[in-house]
Amino acid sequence: MSGENRRFRSWGMPRLALAVASAAAQLLHPAGAAAVGGYAAVVRQAAPSVVTVLVEEKGESAGQRAVERATADTQYNDMRVLMRRMLSGLGSSNPVSGDTGAALGSGFIIRADGLIVTNCHVVESARKVRVKLADGRVIPAQVLGTDATTDIALLRVSAGPLPALRLDSSDRISVGDPVIAIGNPFGLGQSVTAGILSARARTLEEDPYIDFLQTDAAINFGNSGGPLLSADGAVVGVTTAILSPSGGSVGLGFAIPAETVASVVAELEAHGRVSRGYLGIAVQAMTPSLAQALIGRNSDVGALITAVEPQGPSAERLQVGDVLLSIDAAPVTFESLGKAVVRLTPGTTVDASVVRSGVKQSIALTVGQLPEPPVNPLHGGGRDTWVPSLELGVANATTEMRTALKAQGEVGGLIVTQLRPNGAGALAGLKIGDLITHAGSERLQDVADLAGVGKPSRKSPLLLRVVRDGSPGFIAVTGSEEQ
Repeated sequence: MSGENRRFRSWGMPRLALAVASAAAQLLHPAGAAAVGGYAAVVRQAAPSVVTVLVEEKGESAGQRAVERATADTQYNDMRVLMRRMLSGLGSSNPVSGDTGAALGSGFIIRADGLIVTNCHVVESARKVRVKLADGRVIPAQVLGTDATTDIALLRVSAGPLPALRLDSSDRISVGDPVIAIGNPFGLGQSVTAGILSARARTLEEDPYIDFLQTDAAINFGNSGGPLLSADGAVVGVTTAILSPSGGSVGLGFAIPAETVASVVAELEAHGRVSRGYLGIAVQAMTPSLAQALIGRNSDVGALITAVEPQGPSAERLQVGDVLLSIDAAPVTFESLGKAVVRLTPGTTVDASVVRSGVKQSIALTVGQLPEPPVNPLHGGGRDTWVPSLELGVANATTEMRTALKAQGEVGGLIVTQLRPNGAGALAGLKIGDLITHAGSERLQDVADLAGVGKPSRKSPLLLRVVRDGSPGFIAVTGSEEQ
C-alpha cells in the first residue's frame, strides 16, 4: 500500500453530542441496537477458528520486480487494475533471506481434524506454508489443493482437535443484514470489522465465474482468506478482494459465497483440483442492431462468437460469427455464458443451438477441461545480468512482461532492472522497467546480446531503441550527461 501512514488521535466529545451520535447510530443501523456489545459473543465464539497463513514465497525474478516498479504509478489510475487481490500484509519481523520473500494472509478452520480454507492467491507462490493458530502456535501446513478460478485453497495441519467454523449458505442473509469480517490486516494481528451485506451477485472483470458478495465491512491487505460471518457466527463468505483507488479499504469489499466455497472444498479434498467445463471460444454481448443483423429480430438472448481457439474443443464445430443461443435448451447471454460453461462436466456432450448465416441449427459440442490460469506469469525471467560498459542490469523480457509494459507488439527485448547512479545508462535517461529492443540496428533477444557491448563515448555513442509506457523511441548513450 503506497502513501503516508497517518495516525489520528480522537479527543473527547461533549456528552450531549455523544448521546445524539449514539441515538443517530441506532436509527441508521437498527442492528446496532442489538449489536451494542452484541458482536462480542459472536467474536469470542468464532475468533479461535481464524488463523494467520504465513507464506515463504518463491523469489521474484529481477524482471518482475522492475516491471512492477515501472507500472506502479500508471496502474494507480487504471480502473482495470484497481481491483486488487490482497496478497500479503506487512513483512515479517524475521524476513526470509535470499531468493524468497515473506507474505501472509488469513484463513479459518472448517473441521476439527485441521482442514483450513484460505485464498489460492495467498499460497500460489509458496515455497513453504505455516499457520499461526489463535493460541499462538505456529505449525507447518500442507496444501491439499488450490483452485485459481474461485481463488480457494485447502490446507491441512496436524495439531489435535481444533475449533471449527460452519460453512453455511449466503442465501440465509439479505442485503442490509449485518456481517462481520475477521482476519489479520497488514500483519497487525487478528482484527474484527463489521458492516452490512451491500449487494449480491457482483461480477468482477478479473473473476467472471464468481457471483461475489459485496460488503462495506473494512477489508484490507492481509484479510484475504478470512471468514465473512453472519450475525450468528455462520460463515457466509470468504473475503478475497477490494476495489480501491488507494489500496486501502473504501467500503467496497468482496467475498466468495460460502456455497461456492463448500463445493470447491469437497472437490479439493477428494481430488486436489476442480474440474470445469471449457468450450474454447470468445464472445461479445448482443446489441439490438447485431441481433437484427444476425438473427433477424431484436433479442437480448445469445452471445456472438468472436474467436474460436484453433486447438480447442469447439474448433471443428463453432465458427466466428455464430450466435450461440442456448446450451442444452438453457438460454445463454454474454453475462451468463461463462458461469454456465464452467458448470459443465468435461468430456460430456452438450447440444448447442446457434444461428449461422441467418439459419438456426443444433450442434453437438464435446466439453473440454478449463485450463488452470498461469501462476504469476511475471515470475519468468530469472536473475538479471550486469552490463559493465553501460553500468546497468538487464533481464530477458517475457510475453507477460511486455504486455504489462504496454509493449505487447514487440518481440524479445531486455528489461532494465537496475541502474548505477551517474552511470552511462542513467545519464542517458534510462529508467528501471524500460524495455530495450535494439542496440543500433541489432534486435535484442537475450541478455548476451548486450552484455559484451563496448563502452560508449561522445564520439562513439550507442543508439538504443527503448519502449516506455507503450511508446518507443531512441536514445544515444554517450557516458556523459545529455546536454
